[in-house]
Amino acid sequence: MQSANLHEASYRHGDWGPAYLLHTDSLALGVLRLRPGDSVENHLHWHCDESFVVVEGTVTLWLDARESVELGEGEVHSCSPGEMHHLRNDSAQDFRCVFIKTPPSPGDTIPVPWQPGDPYPDVPARP
Repeated sequence: MQSANLHEASYRHGDWGPAYLLHTDSLALGVLRLRPGDSVENHLHWHCDESFVVVEGTVTLWLDARESVELGEGEVHSCSPGEMHHLRNDSAQDFRCVFIKTPPSPGDTIPVPWQPGDPYPDVPARP
């Protein structure tokens, strides 16, 4: 058994960003904190689903650089392999979610430079 605590996360950028909590052979689980105005770069995964469970605040989730969905506390969304996603906190409050990658695929985060309002990005070919 493994255990972790959301309140003891070591965020990648000090007090914000992703923080992995648990790794097993079948999943990678972490927490993401975004302060107002923070974002996670647009990216995709070729080999895993990435799911989000919102525990605090709201976030704008952009999907495939074409549509956006606002997610709030208690909502869950899952991105399939190959589906680009970009999260941005456009609110005045902090945002936190639990993220789950199944199966875990270290090195499978493929950045695809894009911001809302930009033209559709060049998506790398699937390996």
